[in-house]
Amino acid sequence: MKVRFIYLRNIAVFILFCLPLSGSGQPEWKAELLDEKLEAIREATKTVGYSVAVVRGDKVIYAKGFGYRDLAQQLKADVNTVYPIGSTSKAFTVALLGLMVEEKGLKFSDSPRKYLPELEFYNDDLNANVTILDMVSHRTGLPRHDYSWYLFPTENRDSLLARVKYQEPFTGLREQWHYNNFMYLAQGMITEKLTGKSWEENIEERFFAPLKMVTSSLNIEGLKQQKNAAKGYSLKDFTTNELMPYYNIAAISPAGSINSSVGEMANWLRIWLNEGKLDDTQVLPKSYLLRAVNPLMLVGTGMPDANFPDQHLNSYGYAWFVSSYKGQYRMEHGGNIDGFSANVSIFPANDLGIVVLANQNGSALPALARDIIADEFLGLKATDRVAYYNEMLDKLMEQQKTAKANKLSSRVANTSPSHTLNEYTGVYHHPGYGAFSITLKNDSLWGQLPREKIYLKHLHYDVFETVPVTNGIVADEEDGGLNLNFQANDQGDITGAKIKLEPTLDPISFTRTPTVTEVSSDVLASYAGSYALAGAALKVSLADGGLTLLVPGQPEYTLSPVSKNEFVIKGLPGYKAKFDTTSSPVKLILIQPNGTFSAEKQ
Repeated sequence: MKVRFIYLRNIAVFILFCLPLSGSGQPEWKAELLDEKLEAIREATKTVGYSVAVVRGDKVIYAKGFGYRDLAQQLKADVNTVYPIGSTSKAFTVALLGLMVEEKGLKFSDSPRKYLPELEFYNDDLNANVTILDMVSHRTGLPRHDYSWYLFPTENRDSLLARVKYQEPFTGLREQWHYNNFMYLAQGMITEKLTGKSWEENIEERFFAPLKMVTSSLNIEGLKQQKNAAKGYSLKDFTTNELMPYYNIAAISPAGSINSSVGEMANWLRIWLNEGKLDDTQVLPKSYLLRAVNPLMLVGTGMPDANFPDQHLNSYGYAWFVSSYKGQYRMEHGGNIDGFSANVSIFPANDLGIVVLANQNGSALPALARDIIADEFLGLKATDRVAYYNEMLDKLMEQQKTAKANKLSSRVANTSPSHTLNEYTGVYHHPGYGAFSITLKNDSLWGQLPREKIYLKHLHYDVFETVPVTNGIVADEEDGGLNLNFQANDQGDITGAKIKLEPTLDPISFTRTPTVTEVSSDVLASYAGSYALAGAALKVSLADGGLTLLVPGQPEYTLSPVSKNEFVIKGLPGYKAKFDTTSSPVKLILIQPNGTFSAEKQ
C-alpha cells in the first residue's frame, strides 16, 4: 500500500470494573461465569485465540482476551491484540459516503457513474439504473466474483474496477440479494474522487484519528509493524491448527483491509451508540446514523431456518446485517480473511455493542461468542452454544464426507487426456478475472496464478483438478479444489478452459494463448523458402528471429512456434502451420477450419 501511518506510543488500556449493574435497569451478570462460557466456546471450536469487548452506552463494560495470539510462542491474546477485521471494514467505507452526503452533496440515490464514469457493468440496464444504494445493499444482481480479486490480485484500483464490465450478473437489478465486494471497491473510489485523497487517507483522518485508533492500520505492512499483532491459523480436519500466512487484499481494500483491536473497535461502537459522538467530538453525522440503522434488502426469505433458529427478518442495510435476535433488534457484520474471523454487532434499542476478533480462518466462534455475550447482557434465555456448535459440526462433517464420496463417484475411470500434455500449456485469460499460466514439467502440468502455484491432477477426459502447492510441496490430493475443463475447437486444438468459479453461474471461460517455444535460428532457417500449393507460391521468410508467411493476395502473417515444427498463425484463431521434415522435399502443412492443405518446398 502507498500510505504509511505514524503510530502513537501510548496504547489505551482498559481498567475493567466488572460489577453487577443492579439498580440501573440492566440484568445482573458475573464476569467469572461469562469468562468460563467464552473460554469453553474457544476450546470447543479449537480456536487459538480471540478478543472481545462489550460497550454499554458510552462505556466499555467488559473486555478480555482468550487463548493465544501466537501459538508457537505461547503469547497471550488481550484487548489490545491487533487482528485483520475483514468485511467488518465495510461499515467504515459506507460511513465515508455518509460524510460525503453532508459535505459534498452526494446522494445515495445517485448513479455511481456520476462519480466514476469509467465504471461499466455487464449490460446497459445496470449501467443506466444502478444506484449507490444498490451497491451498498448488495442488490445489483451481481454475485461475488470473489476469485477475481482473491486469485488475481492487483494494487491498481482502476484495473480492478475495469473487470466489473465482464462479470455476469445472476439476477436482475433489485430482484435478489447477492453479496459483492467489487461494489465496495467502487464506493471507496467514489470517496477518493470527491475528496482528492486515497481511501486509506480518508479512513485514517476521518475515523482512526478522532477515534484514537492508534494501532489500527489499513494494510498487512501496518499489521506487521505491531508488536501485539495476532498470527492467523487454519483448523485442518477440525483438529489441528496450522499457521496461515497473512493475505494482502491489495486494491479491493475498501471492502475489508482494516486491522484493529477490540480495545480500539470499542470506540467505533461508542459513536454508534451515542449519536455519532466520541466524548465531545462529532465523528459521524446524527442524520447518517438514523439512516444507517435501517434495513434495505431482505436476505433470503426472512424466516428462521434450522441453522439460525433464533433470528428472523434477516436483511441487509448500510454494511450491516439487520435481524431480530430472540426478539431484539440487532445490527451485525462478520469478517473473514485468511487466518482470521470477526464479528461486530450493535443492539441499538438496548444500547449495547459487541466486537469479537479471532485468529481462526472461517471460524464460527465470533458469532457464537457474540450470542453468548448478548444473552448474558440482555437477560435473554441462554442457549448452550457449545452444544449448538457440536451439533452443527456433526452436520458439517457429514456433509463433507458426503461431498467427498460424491466427488469420487463422479470420476470416470480409465480415461486419459485427449492431447499430449504439452498442448495444454499456455496463458489462460478472462477479462473479468485475470490470467494464469500452465507449464509442463516432469511429465506433469503446473499452474501459476499471481499469488499461488497449483498442481493439475488429471481426473478424467480433459478435466483436471487443482491441488495447492505450498513451499514446493503439493498438498494432499484430498485438498484439491477447482476443476479445469479444457475446451477444444473444431480442429481439436485446446483453445481454453472452463472453471466453475461462481455456484450461481455457468463456468467461466478462460481463453488460451499457446506458449511460444524457443526454436533455434538454424531450424527456422531450414523452413524458409517457397512452397507450391495448387499453383500458388507461398513464401516463408526469416525475419527478426522468427518466421513469417506470405500468401498471395493476403497480408504477411507471423508464425509463433508452439513446438519445434508447429506454429500458430497470429491473428487467425484455429489456423496452424506445421513443417514435415520427414519427407523430401520438406512439406508445409496448413491446418485450417475448412481443411488441411499440404504444400511442397521448391
